[in-house]
Amino acid sequence: QLQLVESGGGLVQSGGSLRLSCAASGLTLVPYAIGWFRQAPGKEREAILCISGSDGRTDFADSVKGRFTVSRDNAKNTAYLQMNSLKFEDTAVYFCAAYYGAGCTIYKAYDYWGQGTQVTVSS
Repeated sequence: QLQLVESGGGLVQSGGSLRLSCAASGLTLVPYAIGWFRQAPGKEREAILCISGSDGRTDFADSVKGRFTVSRDNAKNTAYLQMNSLKFEDTAVYFCAAYYGAGCTIYKAYDYWGQGTQVTVSS
């Protein structure tokens, strides 16, 4: 069973940057697409972006285009979310997730989930 653990969340001021990590264990991440999601207090979970395991394809939500970048290091079995130009409305619990298969899309059900890491952006 693939297990995912997020880290790197914290408090940052508006306009700042954070990098979140998603470390996998149990199985190699290589054949899995990795997605990032977030859930703000009182709101439904939102799909943000994803990256494929084999060809580097990505998909982005409009809310993060130009500010967030997704990447992965298969040698470390870890995926990353680089968040720049953070805004107050980016405050949320951020989750990484995975599904087995080629390509990448945020418009899909993901099978494996991490526990989430809190990102708080101050004004």
